[in-house]
Amino acid sequence: MRPNRVKQLLREGRPAVGTWLTLGSPLAARFLARGGWDYLTVDTEHNAIGIEAAAHCYAAVAEAGGVALCRVPAGRHDHIKRALDTGAHGVVVPMVNTRAEAEEAVAACLYPPRGNRSVGGSAHALNFGASPADYYARANDELLVVLQCEHIAAVRNFEEVFSVPGIDAVFVGPNDLAASMRGPDGSPPHPDEFKAALAAVLAGCKKLGVAAGLHTFSADEARGRIADGWQFLAVSSELKLMLDAANAVTGSLGLKKSDNLVKY
Repeated sequence: MRPNRVKQLLREGRPAVGTWLTLGSPLAARFLARGGWDYLTVDTEHNAIGIEAAAHCYAAVAEAGGVALCRVPAGRHDHIKRALDTGAHGVVVPMVNTRAEAEEAVAACLYPPRGNRSVGGSAHALNFGASPADYYARANDELLVVLQCEHIAAVRNFEEVFSVPGIDAVFVGPNDLAASMRGPDGSPPHPDEFKAALAAVLAGCKKLGVAAGLHTFSADEARGRIADGWQFLAVSSELKLMLDAANAVTGSLGLKKSDNLVKY
């Protein structure tokens, strides 16, 4: 069974850097999987990506020797099971705010006796280069389990929520975290307050011995976060990278640039 390289990197205390796949394009996944990323995450939470398109994306990444993750729509057993059974090498679970939610998500990723994942599927073994028997025997040790800390309540209760055994990384979605910290009038949090929240997550991860993760907006930001001790980094998305490159060309030619509303 092919080892999960991202899991290895995180265990060794080294950074892993990837990007988001938001368009559901297997062809884009094929090209990006050869672009040097440590992993690619298919984002099925916020995008119009069906289970079949996602499965083709996982296969495109796996066949290039890469690590394909899925951000599931929610931490439900059925969402996690289908992502893993169709070939994802791990999951990113959004909006984990309580210990019960963390326990439920981790259990859905793991076969008994460590969890309650149902036995079935076929592409999962194929994407790990394994026989079904080998996959069932070793999947618990190779799947990457990433839970998202996206609400200030989860930051304040960090140790209680994220001390569940089996978590490889805690990943911050900065937009949602900042949104949860808005004032009564909708005003954004003060930069120092937001910086303190991120510092609390980083400190909490170090205390628990799990990798700290963060979605970043540029290579420069990712480098700075790695220097600070963050390990599991995402940089932008395939759509944002495409639009930024296109706007750079049209801008240099004096053409009208598109209104880029994509945050990642």
